[in-house]
Amino acid sequence: MTDKHAQPASSAAPTAASTPPVLTLLPLVLTVFIGFLTIGMQLPVLPLHLHDTLGMGTLVIGLVVGAQFAAALLSRSWAGNFADIRGTQRAVIAGLITAACSGLVYLVSLAFVGMPLVSVWLLVLGRVILAMGESLIVTGALGWGIGLVGPQHAGKVMAWNGIAMYGAFALGAPAGVFMNALWGFMGIAVATVFIPLLALVVVAKVRVIAPTATRRTPFYKVLGSVWAPGMGLAFCSVGFGVVTAFIALLFASKGWGNSSLAFTAFGLAFIGARLLFGHLPDKLGGAQVALVCVVIEAVGLLLIWGADTALIAYLGTALTGFGYSLAFPGFGVEAVKRVPAQTRGLAMGAYVAFLDISLGITSPLAGVLASGWGIEAVYLGGAVAVALSFGMALLLLMGQANAKQFVHIPYKS
Repeated sequence: MTDKHAQPASSAAPTAASTPPVLTLLPLVLTVFIGFLTIGMQLPVLPLHLHDTLGMGTLVIGLVVGAQFAAALLSRSWAGNFADIRGTQRAVIAGLITAACSGLVYLVSLAFVGMPLVSVWLLVLGRVILAMGESLIVTGALGWGIGLVGPQHAGKVMAWNGIAMYGAFALGAPAGVFMNALWGFMGIAVATVFIPLLALVVVAKVRVIAPTATRRTPFYKVLGSVWAPGMGLAFCSVGFGVVTAFIALLFASKGWGNSSLAFTAFGLAFIGARLLFGHLPDKLGGAQVALVCVVIEAVGLLLIWGADTALIAYLGTALTGFGYSLAFPGFGVEAVKRVPAQTRGLAMGAYVAFLDISLGITSPLAGVLASGWGIEAVYLGGAVAVALSFGMALLLLMGQANAKQFVHIPYKS
């Protein structure tokens, strides 16, 4: 049932014209920030909890961390159609509540610390539930934002949602380390229950956009339309994956101290790039921006690989964050061009699904690589993968994967 106060997506144009897009998007950006804060808090703590408390190796750590991304992938189709048919507001609200439920599962896992395998499987379940919530929040927020300000500002929507997400990572990481020092993983679990619910107050004040579709669109149709920019996203996201999953273990193995500063360096560089240059994908073109940024990201990963001091590793994570920051909206602008408005939510789900594929595969494969060749090797492998995204950006730029090559998706009411 459509909210009686909801406005169709097409009505967003006058509002977008009279109000700066950033101001229109601000409540949604804050909502995403709050929703992702608990994920940021888990980044430096969960691998150490698995390793130090439960005695798990790098392969298991990679599998548990990667479980969230694999589950998110499987939920993108459902989340995208939910946002298109039921409305983006309902998608975001449902996502926040679902994310809070994952914290309850984390609390239960702590009752089985004496049975490590049981505790690990409960953590996996919690990560799966968290993934479903994250999928609804991201898909809903992207579709909602584009509906509010118009597709001509799609790059800004992605840029500012990214600022919220990675700002939450940057601030959440040191907060998670601090909370873990005081209360252990129990504190992280309790925070995961309550923090997402705070965003419900913010999201309730955002103007509702009416659902854009009345029937479910097969996921594969939209997936086929965004595969080229999606593959670019998948390759460049490997760099993000190896930083989030293994930087804490790298610092521990080198004796470099607090790894949370590496997450902060990544997040601050990511946010700085979005604030200073977030308008460029809309202005210059997504492929052009992505082509440059993936080179910067690859250089950052190579610095981490060869780092012999924490300072060099911090610089590497900062360059990785800076480059990845604009690659995401760069490829994303190319994806938005390839789909009609009525399947925009599903298209955003399909595009982000390539991120899930990348991170779901990266974590366990990097775990195997680390087991055989050391933690440093995962960053060399990450740089090679990011180099492949340069090739995808080049193909898009040369027009060999332009929108004319894809089949238009007809819409039937």
